[in-house]
Amino acid sequence: MASATGPALVADHLVKTYSGGRGKPSVRAVDDLGFEAETGTVFGLLGPNGAGKSTTMKILSTLARADAGSAYVAGIDVTRHPAGVRRAIGFVAQKPVSDPNDTGVENLVLAGRLHGMSGRDAAARARELLERFGLTEHAGRQVKTYSGGMARKLDVAIGLMHRPQVLFLDEPTTGLDPEARAELWLELERMTTAENLTVLLTTHYLDEADRLADRLAIVDHGRVVAGGTPEELKNDLRGDAVVVELAGDADPFAGLTALQRVDGLREVGGDGRTLRARADSGAATLPLALSALEAAGVAVASATVARPSLDDVYLRHTGRTFTRAQESAELVLENAS
Repeated sequence: MASATGPALVADHLVKTYSGGRGKPSVRAVDDLGFEAETGTVFGLLGPNGAGKSTTMKILSTLARADAGSAYVAGIDVTRHPAGVRRAIGFVAQKPVSDPNDTGVENLVLAGRLHGMSGRDAAARARELLERFGLTEHAGRQVKTYSGGMARKLDVAIGLMHRPQVLFLDEPTTGLDPEARAELWLELERMTTAENLTVLLTTHYLDEADRLADRLAIVDHGRVVAGGTPEELKNDLRGDAVVVELAGDADPFAGLTALQRVDGLREVGGDGRTLRARADSGAATLPLALSALEAAGVAVASATVARPSLDDVYLRHTGRTFTRAQESAELVLENAS
């Protein structure tokens, strides 16, 4: 059933709709979504909460069934051969998968045994992974005594116990402090090389996608709106990002009008008191922009020039900043609960 050649992951025109229930409207979580991920790479699905990332991952890992479309993992048809897919993958969910009352090594050995490994092989693999993730000295401690970063490393190690061909990482660093996130990033980079596997990563952290993904797809309302390497996506924007934060009493509309008249600025837009534009040479154009705002009586709190970022890419393809999209998604989730 598995193919030795071709992409490790294929999602083709996937559709998934959830019934609203109790008179609520249905929700189209995945809407004609498609992408391919090459073997031995990290492929990122980037989007705010509710964009359809986790649903896509559930379909590919056989935890949910698509209403339409097709998907292949390690060359295996997800719908026709779900058992084969499950043998080929490791899955690290958003929530902890370890037993907090067992030790680190007990959790790993149990995972190996559940995948059909012998006791000796499971113990050897557990020791190998504990060393790789820097957990050897904590192997005999109960997981409930672990820090958040240590527990997350153990979750990833559990997903690797049976040497999967494809590893699914669903928001792997959510809730971790910056130091723990950075440590896990390093381990994930080392892991992909050492294990020679394909990783599907879902994340709502722009810096995480930029750092870890060889290629990524930006997902918005269940659709892929842009895809490529992080550098390709940023370079497509051409030029610098000019961002101006207006003072609290400034008129955003007057600021937008002033910037639209500045030669060298294009794609001028605003999000509250934050005005954004693009310029071939941000350093040369920024003084002109500030002069125009001053002449219009619009007070400025700060101004920056930067190379294109994934936030700029998201803004280009969705019409809103990633931060604003994330805030909107969180508000929807709050109201739904």
